[in-house]
Amino acid sequence: MIFQLNPRLEQDCIAIGRFDLCRLLLMNDSHYPWFILVPERADVREIYQLGKAERELLTEESSYLAENLAALYKADKMNIAAIGNLVPQLHIHHIVRYRNDKAWPAPVWGKFAAEPYTDREIAEHVARVKDRLNISIN
Repeated sequence: MIFQLNPRLEQDCIAIGRFDLCRLLLMNDSHYPWFILVPERADVREIYQLGKAERELLTEESSYLAENLAALYKADKMNIAAIGNLVPQLHIHHIVRYRNDKAWPAPVWGKFAAEPYTDREIAEHVARVKDRLNISIN
């Protein structure tokens, strides 16, 4: 079976690039710097469904992303989660949180309607992240 990005992720996110295992997306919600890693493996819903080497690679890519996002955006806290209740395809949220953000200290899910980025804001975030990370261009 061939990997296909879930239509909901495709609709709600901006593609940034690829690591060795995962596709990197930017959630189109200007409330928070919110990124998503999606392992490019077909029919995978849970981390345990990946092979051992891929689980380790996912952990490395997630940690690398979180560390760099925390530094780049000067995060007070990084929220990292694999929920998947609405979108069953395995994807890992990496949300930069600030003590003064709109939802703090609560989780961001379902708190506020998304406010899409402007084209200029998208270009700025994508450029900053691509400049910081060693990822292939999408």
